[in-house]
Parts: sequence; structure tokens; C-alpha cells
Amino acid sequence: MANIKLKDISTRAPKDWDKEQTKATTEGILEKLNELQNLLFAESKHSVLVILQGMDASGKDGLIRKVFGTLNPQGVRVQSFKVPTELELSHDFLWRIHAVAPPKGIIQIFNRSHYEDVLVTRVHKWIDDKTAKKRIRAINDFEQLLQEHNSTVILKFYLHISPEEQEQRLQERIHNPTKQWKYNEKDFEEAKLWDDYQAVYEDCFEQCNDVPWTIVPADQNWYKEYVIANTLLKALEKLNMQYPGIKK
Repeated sequence: MANIKLKDISTRAPKDWDKEQTKATTEGILEKLNELQNLLFAESKHSVLVILQGMDASGKDGLIRKVFGTLNPQGVRVQSFKVPTELELSHDFLWRIHAVAPPKGIIQIFNRSHYEDVLVTRVHKWIDDKTAKKRIRAINDFEQLLQEHNSTVILKFYLHISPEEQEQRLQERIHNPTKQWKYNEKDFEEAKLWDDYQAVYEDCFEQCNDVPWTIVPADQNWYKEYVIANTLLKALEKLNMQYPGIKK
């Protein structure tokens, strides 16, 4: 995925896509996913890691609720990554990530991920380019390890919103009582670093593409949900899973 320029990629659905028809299609996909997740859990030969990255207010929480909320909670795990604790900082940066990698049979969702350690750290100059390159190599090796040694299917999504949509959503966290709990003054400061974040994301797409990224237009939730649900559906169908028979 070389020379990706996010400013050249639309943050909205194609103009000829119908909202209600797409939402209906997504509902049908979710029904299929429910059966495939059951198969994944029963067969327990593969695991799935869904990585969600995006700017603040790109809609990661709502997406998880909509696309994965209807699946069997026994087979779905969600992990959010906040500022590292003192214990986590005393280890290598992937230590806390590897600890929650998905076991076979499980769909694991990372709400933000190990990529924060080559994104926010670079924007704020907490690490230099030499360290960033070392971490990028480690990330590629880590993802290869999961694929080759635990049959993990890795799906990496960047939720691509416009700065205008981000501003609107951040303002909603001030004025909408049902969203005020999400308000964080720091989000507005981070939004001022938009161009810097876009640059490090673009570098990440190029340097960490052994497992390809899907850039998801995310200004409209209904289209974002469709793209991710459909991508997961296709990935699970490729596994050609079978229910195991009676154990003897």
C-alpha cells in the first residue's frame, strides 16, 4: 500500500449507494456472521484479530456495538489500550499486546492497538525515527507470528473520517447529554495535530502492510458498518470451517 494519501481518499460512501438498502444488506451479513462465529468457536482451529484504528471520534465504540454486539459474547473479546501503566512500561511495547492476543476460536477486537506505539509516540516526539523503525519491524514480525503459529486471521481497519466530521462529533460530546461522558479536553488538542497524524498513518500503511490495511470511509456509520461486517464475512468464509463430530 505504497504512497497512500488520505486526503485523496473519500471519507463518504460512493454516491450511488443507498443508505436503507445497505443497512438491510448489513443486517443479512450479521446473521451470517452469527453462524460463522459459532463455527469458529466450535472448530477452534483459527482465531481472528480485528484491529481498529482511527482519529478521535472516528466511531470505534459504536462500530463494535453495532457489528459485534449481536454475536455470542462467549466468542468475542474487546480490548482497549490506554496510556501504558508503570508495569507495562517496564516491559517491551508488545508485552501487553501479546498477553491479549486471541486464542483459537475467539474473535478479538483491539480498540486502538500496538500501532499507537508508532503513531502517537511519533507525533509527540516521544520516540525518534530509529526507534520507530525498530518498532515497525517488531510489529510486522509479531503479526507474522500470530498468523503462522496460531492460525490467526488479522484484519486491520483505519476508520477514515474528515476533520469536519470529527469536529462535529467532538462538539456533540459537549452539547449532547448522552455523549458528554465521552468528553475529553485533550481530544481537541489532539485534533490540532491532524496533519501530523495523517502523515504517520500514511507511513504506517506503507511500512506495516505485510497484513494489508482496509481504509474505511467512516463519515457515515451505515457504510462503515457494512464495509467492516462484509470484510469479516469474506475472511471467515475463506476458512471453510466445519463443525467437529463427536469426540471419541
